[in-house]
Amino acid sequence: MLAALGFTTIALFLLLTMTKRVSVLIALVLIPVLAALAGGFGGELGKLILDGLTKVAPTGIMIAFAVLYFSLMIDAGLFDPLIRGVLRVAKGDPLRIAVGTAVLTMCVALDGDGASTFLITVSALLPVYRRLGMSPLVLTGVVCLGAGVMNMIPWGGPTARAMAALKLDSSQVFTPVLPAMAAGILWVLVAAYLIGLRERRRLGKVTLEEQPEPERVAGEGPGTLRAPEPTRPALLVFNLLLTVALLAGLVLEVMPLPVLFVVGFAIALLVNHPSWERQQELLERHGKSVVLVTTMIFAAGVFTGVLTGTKMISEMAGAFVQVIPDALGGHLPVLVALTGMPLSLVFTPDAYYFGVLPVLAETASGLGGAPAEVARAAILGQMTTGFPLSPLTASTFILVGMSGVQLGEHQRFIFGWAFATTLVMTVVALLTGAFPL
Repeated sequence: MLAALGFTTIALFLLLTMTKRVSVLIALVLIPVLAALAGGFGGELGKLILDGLTKVAPTGIMIAFAVLYFSLMIDAGLFDPLIRGVLRVAKGDPLRIAVGTAVLTMCVALDGDGASTFLITVSALLPVYRRLGMSPLVLTGVVCLGAGVMNMIPWGGPTARAMAALKLDSSQVFTPVLPAMAAGILWVLVAAYLIGLRERRRLGKVTLEEQPEPERVAGEGPGTLRAPEPTRPALLVFNLLLTVALLAGLVLEVMPLPVLFVVGFAIALLVNHPSWERQQELLERHGKSVVLVTTMIFAAGVFTGVLTGTKMISEMAGAFVQVIPDALGGHLPVLVALTGMPLSLVFTPDAYYFGVLPVLAETASGLGGAPAEVARAAILGQMTTGFPLSPLTASTFILVGMSGVQLGEHQRFIFGWAFATTLVMTVVALLTGAFPL
């Protein structure tokens, strides 16, 4: 009963958002509320929602101040040299921009944190896309592909969970799929080339000299094109050093991420805008983007709080394992690899890796296979290539919210490319013996 209710809830959410029947915010809040009432959890609904909101609160705080921080830095011109450099190398070519986006994303994603990857890449590249008139869906799509394949690294969430759940180490889970990951990286570059080629055909090669500098408009958040202000070299150096220190703090985890961004933004605001009037102006200018992104984060907290607290997700995990036909038992790793990416839209990483994966590993063991093979298969798609499309991860809403695209449009645009990444890695994993057919 609960498993069926959970699957119905997920399916209804995806249907309504991808067809634009309702906004993602409304769907994230009201669909799980209705599901909880239908399941007889009306008396617990307040606690379930509050638990979900509590869990995402640190993320919401971090995102709010991170958006403000990077918006301030864009206004201050910190990324202008990077933007000019990208435009100079690209020479107005959308294809080169798309491939460069993939390369930059995969480099930034080495820290293993999807949220910071999206914050940095979108902040830096959205002005470039707007300058050339490129679709923001190309930006979110290519960033999605690059971040997805890099999420396989051992310090990333999925691989770390797989190792912890099955009590394995990286030499057993990650090392054997290195060739597959390398193939995935190459495929991402090919996909970025093909997506960029399509965008080049749509736009043609932009002659930058003939493009008037757009009037910069206030209130559009990261990527906002705003009236240039005189910048002092000393201030730019300070902003660069502060940003480098902040990113180093993120990687080294010297403080919780929300604390780093709260303190970092306060320092940056004081130094760049000493007067109260200018501080208020900046907050008013970028308040809209903060509200858009953080409301999605908290709405996602309602969604996951209800599905987790009612045990729908755990029941869904059990039901999923039970429906695997016995005839497919011998091909379990391949089945896990092929279903992992789509199931990122259904299961949270904790639910899959701590709920579904141990049962699958035990099943494989009973059939003469190795649990490590199932773990390798899982990380080829489950919350790796699939996480930047999932409504169950807060970082997805950072990507689409900062880029100004709808979640459903983003999913339709990039789902096939992301699934193809898993297919490529699965084939290479089979060829290199990471798991048997």
